[in-house]
Amino acid sequence: MAKAARTPKVATQGRLRKDFDKARDVRPLGITGKEKPLDIITRMFPAYVGRQERTAFELMKKSVQDDAAVFLTLSGAMTPAGLHQSCIIPLIERGIIDCITTTGANLYHDAHRVIGHRIREIEPNAGDLQYRLARIIRIYDLGFWEETLLETDKLFSAILRGPEFQHRMTTPKLHYLLGKRIYEMEEALGVTNPSLLSTAYRYGVPIFVGAVQDGSIFLNIVKLKRLLGKSFKLEIDVCDDVFEMGAIQHHCFSTLKKKMAIWILGGGVPKNYTLQGEPLLDQILGVPTHGFDLDVQFCVDPVDNGALSSCPAGEGHTWGKVSAESVATGSMYCHTDVTAVFPWLTYALLSDERVHRKHRRLYNARDLAVRTLQRAVERRRKVLKSTIEYRFPKRAKKLQAKKRSR
Repeated sequence: MAKAARTPKVATQGRLRKDFDKARDVRPLGITGKEKPLDIITRMFPAYVGRQERTAFELMKKSVQDDAAVFLTLSGAMTPAGLHQSCIIPLIERGIIDCITTTGANLYHDAHRVIGHRIREIEPNAGDLQYRLARIIRIYDLGFWEETLLETDKLFSAILRGPEFQHRMTTPKLHYLLGKRIYEMEEALGVTNPSLLSTAYRYGVPIFVGAVQDGSIFLNIVKLKRLLGKSFKLEIDVCDDVFEMGAIQHHCFSTLKKKMAIWILGGGVPKNYTLQGEPLLDQILGVPTHGFDLDVQFCVDPVDNGALSSCPAGEGHTWGKVSAESVATGSMYCHTDVTAVFPWLTYALLSDERVHRKHRRLYNARDLAVRTLQRAVERRRKVLKSTIEYRFPKRAKKLQAKKRSR
């Protein structure tokens, strides 16, 4: 009897050990300095955050191999740090990134260099009282003159007064028009390192900004509205903006029949603004979807404090934001600083000359995408109408009646 009782346990141990024996052997080779970037990433990062980095790279590469539509989210002061020049613009030029969600600040600070201002390395512990006396603005260990902000404000105020801006629009339309004007300025000035706005304009990459009012470009819109009154007609339609994000995602997986990947640099509003396109479609509009197929994130935040910036794919799956397949095999949360890791992974990815795709130009597909999603909504109008009424429970009605009688 005792022997029979142990048999299932022994069988389970045997199965588990067979699975274990199939796992990758941790036996990195000595680095000689002659290896290719791909060799270093795939062979010399065996454990801990290094293994997270390696897995993230493998999923980035899979995104390209599967021809997935890549949605990039970018938070934090990344353009002052130059991450767009070192990584994001090269990825756009090679056709890897199809859609971007970022902050207004990243697009605003990117313009400093276009008009000849410099961002320099500074000592973060030198004393902010002294920096303020010198009229030096600090972003941790980066600094620039206060005049940089004032002249950049003048630049955007002048551009935003143009006739093409005088109507209601979404953030992708706003940033496309800004990108066109910045591109023309760069051409006239002979700028050799283009901005993120102008690059996205040239390659038809839509740029969304979820909290558009939380940035200096919009602060200048506020100024113009107060100064010019009714003659300044620019307004941002946030309702259409959210619908457009959902429409572009619907266009990718429904019309183009492509997988979708999300590469998250940091977290914050850009992360959720992109991911919420899926609950919008499925839970709010009743349009079937399954969520992003591949999910890669680089962020320093811990995952156990309930913060949206660091919530892992499994938590996102419970909201319908990422697919079951993503949670099982297509997701990696890399617990690290973006600036310490992403340039290295970009180098490894682009060192393969085969990593090059035809530009998808999702910006040019916006109108089609919106019309297609609207038709899908119209087909569900009768069912959706039933979701906009709420029948209060009888007990709640009695409580309300008592309150009114008092």
